[in-house]
Amino acid sequence: MDKRLTTAEIVGQLRDGMTIGIGGWGPRRKPMALVREILRSDLKDLTVVAYGGADVGMLCAAGKLKKLVFAFVSLDFIPLEPYFRKARQDGAIEVMEIDEGMLLLGLKAAAMRVPFIPTAVGLGTDVLTHNPELKLIASPYADGKDWVAMPALKLDAALVHVDRADQRGVCQISGPDHYMDDLFVRAAERAYVSCDELVDSSYFHSNPEQARQVFWERNQTSAVVHVPGGAHPSSCAPLYGFDIAHFKAYNASAQEPGGWQAYVEQYLNGTEEQYREKVGGLAAIRKLPLPVF
Repeated sequence: MDKRLTTAEIVGQLRDGMTIGIGGWGPRRKPMALVREILRSDLKDLTVVAYGGADVGMLCAAGKLKKLVFAFVSLDFIPLEPYFRKARQDGAIEVMEIDEGMLLLGLKAAAMRVPFIPTAVGLGTDVLTHNPELKLIASPYADGKDWVAMPALKLDAALVHVDRADQRGVCQISGPDHYMDDLFVRAAERAYVSCDELVDSSYFHSNPEQARQVFWERNQTSAVVHVPGGAHPSSCAPLYGFDIAHFKAYNASAQEPGGWQAYVEQYLNGTEEQYREKVGGLAAIRKLPLPVF
């Protein structure tokens, strides 16, 4: 089965008002090529679930978001994503701000097709104060305690970026951490995957070690698009790190009058191939050093 589509064809399958999960973590392995395609589209009123980075900030700046379900929105060395900060301070979006572990459990509940997962996370905190829709549930066992019933975060679609994939939808993440991408995929009705490298299926058949870095079954992948450098300006370890200079300029644009529109005109008006050339080409992206922690 050939599941290859273009970014435009994938975004063409999304609809206004959808709940979309975006994989990756802050400035790491974000499906930015797919996000850029959304920015070029007429999509609006989206609910996004994410461990957010520039994906969330750009969607906020473009007025695409109605609601955000998140644990953080950060560029790491820039603690608060600048356009998310502006949207949050202006009250431009609805929010459900929860703990990182609660977001994980919400995705896991959706992946398991159960309505909630009980947890101690959030007890005694303002997470419950600011999210009155979160309920407590009495334990049916002898402990006699109340637990937070973290509801399933059901997704209409998930967008993730991987190192390699084949046309059947087998996807490989070879970096040191696959974050929660497998849960985003399993929590969604449809999962759309961009990949840095499109490989023949024999790549997985001939080397079991490569197959060990596959974290979901290919039937979970709805479509694949080959976009070299598609995570830029976020990282895609071990292929490339995140683009610090680009993020600094992006961050500065948020403080300038007309800064977002200037960023759009410089980088987003055009094709993905043109974007790649504007940031120095694939060779330059692949030379970006991996962050050290």
